[in-house]
Amino acid sequence: MAYASINPYTNEVVATFPDATDAEVQTALTEAHAAFEVWRDTSFATRAKVMNAAAAILRRDIDKYARLGTLEMGKLFEESKKEVILSAEIFEYYANNAEELLKPEILPVADPDEGKAMLVHEPLGIVLAIEPWNFPFYQVVRIIAPQLSAGNAVLLKHASNLPQCAAAFDTLMTEAGLPKGLFRNLYAARPHTAMILNDPRVCGIALTGSEGAGTVIAGIAGKALKKATMELGGADAFIVLEDADVEKAAKWAVIGRHWNAGQVCVSAKRLIVADAIYDRFVALYKEGVAALKAGDPMDPATTLAPLSSQGAADDLRSQVTRAMDLGAKVEVIGAPVPEQGAFFQPLLMSNLNETNAARHWEFFGPVTQIYRAKDEADAIRIANDSPYGLGGSVFTQDEKRGARVARALRTGMVVINHPLSPKADLPFGGIKNSGYGRELIGLGIKEFINHKLINVVDIDAAF
Repeated sequence: MAYASINPYTNEVVATFPDATDAEVQTALTEAHAAFEVWRDTSFATRAKVMNAAAAILRRDIDKYARLGTLEMGKLFEESKKEVILSAEIFEYYANNAEELLKPEILPVADPDEGKAMLVHEPLGIVLAIEPWNFPFYQVVRIIAPQLSAGNAVLLKHASNLPQCAAAFDTLMTEAGLPKGLFRNLYAARPHTAMILNDPRVCGIALTGSEGAGTVIAGIAGKALKKATMELGGADAFIVLEDADVEKAAKWAVIGRHWNAGQVCVSAKRLIVADAIYDRFVALYKEGVAALKAGDPMDPATTLAPLSSQGAADDLRSQVTRAMDLGAKVEVIGAPVPEQGAFFQPLLMSNLNETNAARHWEFFGPVTQIYRAKDEADAIRIANDSPYGLGGSVFTQDEKRGARVARALRTGMVVINHPLSPKADLPFGGIKNSGYGRELIGLGIKEFINHKLINVVDIDAAF
């Protein structure tokens, strides 16, 4: 029962799926490579038709896909619908921009006699995508839309609790007109990762997952000399300076920490608040969390979803206990959550000083770390005291000040006066233990590309 749909709201096992066999993996590799050899020379216009068709299907069948995401990982139905629309927007972005992003680049040379140099951007082969459960559709689309648009093929190993969402991608891309073999969902077993990455037809791997998974997968990819991109989570800082609009900042902090039940890599996990407004901010934050309503994620009145699984809830509870053993203070905030299902009571965690290792942990769920900062410099120090470097937010009424603080944060992304949320036309990625590489826009489409130099030199030119 490695791949199983278990409704997090009821803990009911809905369906199970067997692991792929070695033969099925080899067939997928063979068919993907054969399809790639044709697709790599297919026009951008033809590729764009497939991307636009996939987007149109997602928009047409938004409720169907959203229900599936809510069923398998428990997110609010309205959040699921927004995710489906975001996925459609990513397909459309690459349909409109892939050709321009990958057009040949003329390189300036100091001496024209040295040649006419240009870079051409060519696809490399099969990309393996290993994707997590917190965004069943967006996480996959932000890989397959750019890579298929670039001319590559993609094999997907999705999270084990999303087998129906994973299978839905096979149906989606087939209906969109993608030639057979260019994309396939595989219920791959753990040994299949090395099998796939060691195949010479595979050019690399894109992983979104935990830091631990990234360490293992990056090791396998490195041994096979394959390119890898890693998005490994984070513990994003949410800085509120003394000149911020406290009421609005607190409102956004509640949303930024609790959307998708706090199971977001770029969730506002560490609130860092200036001393002058700290007490007021904390009071407003608690009021906001108290107004959240936990319940059926399909109910429009619900604003706090269950976690993705009972196992996830149990693991988070154990992590909180370990943090308390190290000296963290934990306060229950918000209304009681249902006992049935994978719900988790929102918590506020403080006393995370330099002697408490828990300040460096990522809590994947509605557990908020809060810090009191003496001033701007102290806020920056606290924010940068993290092994992660994915995203962050800065709240201030002085935009220039916000930009200055953002420049001082050691992360891949920073948003001023708003929580960080993914967009189809903005890059995504981090540094440090949050991984490496970028997804989306031109950076994402060029990750698994051969940037080939072609230089035409006069035969009589000096060597």
